Amino acid sequence: MVPVIALVGRPNVGKSTLFNRLTKSRDAIVAEYAGLTRDRQYGEAKWQGRTYIVIDTGGLTGDEEGIDAKMAEQSLQAMEEADAVMFIVDARVGMTPGDQMIAEHVRKLNKRYFLVANKVDSIDPDLARAEFSPLGLGDALPIAAAHGRGVSYMLEQALGSFPKDAAEQDVAEQEGEGAEQVAEGEEHKRIPGPSDKDGIKIAIIGRPNVGKSTLVNRMLGEERVIVYDQAGTTRDSIYIPFERGEEKYTLIDTAGVRRRGKIFEAVEKFSVVKALQAIQDANVVIFVMDAREGVVEHDLNLLGFVLDSGRALVIALNKWDGMEPGERDYVKTELERRLFFVDFADIHFISAKHGTGVGNLYKSVQSSFQSAVTRWPTSRLTQILEDAVREHQPPMVAGRRIKLRYAHLGGANPPIIVIHGNQVDAVPKSYSRYLENTYRRVLKLVGTPIRIEYKGGENPYEGKKNTLTDRQVNKKRRLMSHHKKAEKKRRDKKR
Repeated sequence: MVPVIALVGRPNVGKSTLFNRLTKSRDAIVAEYAGLTRDRQYGEAKWQGRTYIVIDTGGLTGDEEGIDAKMAEQSLQAMEEADAVMFIVDARVGMTPGDQMIAEHVRKLNKRYFLVANKVDSIDPDLARAEFSPLGLGDALPIAAAHGRGVSYMLEQALGSFPKDAAEQDVAEQEGEGAEQVAEGEEHKRIPGPSDKDGIKIAIIGRPNVGKSTLVNRMLGEERVIVYDQAGTTRDSIYIPFERGEEKYTLIDTAGVRRRGKIFEAVEKFSVVKALQAIQDANVVIFVMDAREGVVEHDLNLLGFVLDSGRALVIALNKWDGMEPGERDYVKTELERRLFFVDFADIHFISAKHGTGVGNLYKSVQSSFQSAVTRWPTSRLTQILEDAVREHQPPMVAGRRIKLRYAHLGGANPPIIVIHGNQVDAVPKSYSRYLENTYRRVLKLVGTPIRIEYKGGENPYEGKKNTLTDRQVNKKRRLMSHHKKAEKKRRDKKR
């Protein structure tokens, strides 16, 4: 059994800092800003050969309203899912009424709990224990999450209460007693990021308030992330693994990306960076747009970034329900006119709120992913190139025809086709688009961009000086002497 530990507490007590320390990552955004974490954030970590799962949560105060109430629901859900709860308190601030309300709820849980006093780097740990003893949760475990102080002892207390499985016992025996002597803060190694075991990684991208989190919850079939009628509700990129029809997926809910001139808070800047990183980390991007607003300029900018990253693409027009037929026809016309540069992507008209058309997204995700990662032999790619050149020759450059000789696969996700030939630097963009469209049509690729790269033939003698033998040198001298004598005779005759 892999233990699941939830980190709970008031806002700004250091839960996300501890989460990053345990997972050896920077997955959770950290700043001197109360209420920064909103959704549940899951992470894997290892300690002395033992794997465990950590859940970072939003801050609890006990008097939440509006979006804070949604955050509280996420925190309470994390406590229900966890095998143990780490209640984090701020040793510098001391005990507060909010801590007492959270402690009362923690005591009612029928599961293990640990009181953790954070930020004791400048405070006597014994004073911190005494300060929080009235909470009735036992002695507080003093730590300084930012520096790793006390974290090793905290994990020893928390994980020691869970039974080890056979695999973990073997690892522990191999590591031996010396493993306990590793410096604090250095004993955790982050589990490798999303890989084959996570299945297809799908990033949900779009402007703020277009329905990304609603779509995530609809695809998962549960209220996994906070949905609220306020732009900028999602601040972090949330990775959510799940299975559907025996297929594995990882959904990545991201913060809405606004135009640069509209971003004022430093926190929002970090959120945008995390969203753009999620695009790079994904296999397929579902780009969500608001059908009622149509295609706006910033949608085109975001789509350009997705193309530059080379990720497979599926477009979802959300809030399609309730629109008049005339409005729908106008939107479809605008899509054809303005999204011509991503005409390879499937477009779905959906309602994330009611579920209309959401199930069809999976088929496009699968086909786009397969197109992006499929590999073809050199002979197949070269044959397509020869047929394309036979049908439409490359242009002439300085009186010489561009020669394209053979092609091979240079990479996947996105597919990179490397073409070898002569004068390839002069191949016009229009001809590259012709080749791209030919490969897309013949190989039946959908949902993925294709990159055409050229490589010219190299002259093996370029930069090398020919060294003559003695015989060649003497012959060259005789020829030069004969040439000079003949030239002198011609000048004498003219006189």
